[in-house]
Amino acid sequence: MPSSRAPTSSRNDLRDQAIDLLAHAASMAGMSRADAEVVVDAMKPLHLLADTLLFEEGDSSDNDYMVLVLDGQVRAVSSAGIPDGEVVITVAGPGSLLGEMGVIDGGPRSASCTALTDVKLGLLSREALLGLVERHPSVAARLMLGVSKIVTGRLREGNRRLRTLSQVSRALQSELDAVHAVNRRLLDEQDARAG
Repeated sequence: MPSSRAPTSSRNDLRDQAIDLLAHAASMAGMSRADAEVVVDAMKPLHLLADTLLFEEGDSSDNDYMVLVLDGQVRAVSSAGIPDGEVVITVAGPGSLLGEMGVIDGGPRSASCTALTDVKLGLLSREALLGLVERHPSVAARLMLGVSKIVTGRLREGNRRLRTLSQVSRALQSELDAVHAVNRRLLDEQDARAG
């Protein structure tokens, strides 16, 4: 992780921005600005240049952290089982949390995330999160409630998309069935005339 060599005022401005973004992102969980300050102080700054891979889908060895996007944009994509293809899940900007599922369950990354622009991030490791649980349990609880609400929102959106895809799939199958029936009838008529 690169060390921060920015002037103190610049670091303080970025810290204040991180606190405001986190407080807003987790506000639905009752996280105050003071709570966000505790969490931000547990984070490490990370700066990525454009086109840098933050994490890769399926990676199970480097999945013990989540990030708060402070500045710039990160693209999250999934291969979705498509050979040589990918599906853009989202383009995340300031205030977005990424990688939270790995911090929670330690499972493989569900998407690849790449910096679209130069990006400034706040990185919260699992170790730092466990430290928050020990030293500031109420803050950690509000943070995890905020993260849970974000994950739940993504799950609901995924379910909505799955329903839409299912409806489209059923409509396409109906069309194919109709075309097949017409083709079968035309072939039967042709066989009847030939015979």
